[in-house]
Amino acid sequence: MTPQEEIEALIARVAMGHRKSFRELYERTSAKLFGIASRVLRDEARAEEVLQEVFLRIWHRADSYKANGYSPMTWLITITRNAAIDRLRRARREGTATEPVEIAERLYDPQPGPEARAVERDEARVLNACLDELPDDRASMVRQAYLQGMTYAELSESTGVKLNTVRTWLRRSLLQLRECLSR
Repeated sequence: MTPQEEIEALIARVAMGHRKSFRELYERTSAKLFGIASRVLRDEARAEEVLQEVFLRIWHRADSYKANGYSPMTWLITITRNAAIDRLRRARREGTATEPVEIAERLYDPQPGPEARAVERDEARVLNACLDELPDDRASMVRQAYLQGMTYAELSESTGVKLNTVRTWLRRSLLQLRECLSR
């Protein structure tokens, strides 16, 4: 069974209320999901809170996952990213957003094994190569929207590009990235 199939099976058992499978899903995915939340929020304490919210959502919504050929990690990462961005936007509205901390302070060490590190490096290399295929302004917008949590309106304002143009560029850029990543 591939790792993707194993995680799909865990999600299916979580949907049936199987606590042991939930614990195993947490153990297998929490480090990566924490890294994503930490990258968006740049605050470990808030990232931990978001991770707790994410796993509550997973527990309650596991039955909404559909194995359709896409990676189950994509589903989990999307939930995490959206929750982190929601938290970041709320903190900005409330004026409680924190300034970025030194990189050494915010790196999370999930202590992956050599194989996991090699896979992660390869995935990052491929993603960066695909981002490099985009025009610089589009790649920057993708990073700001999907890694830093900026809204389309914020991107429009900061770049001076019309809102609908920002939406179009991001949509086309994501389609280009998907095509590139599938090669």
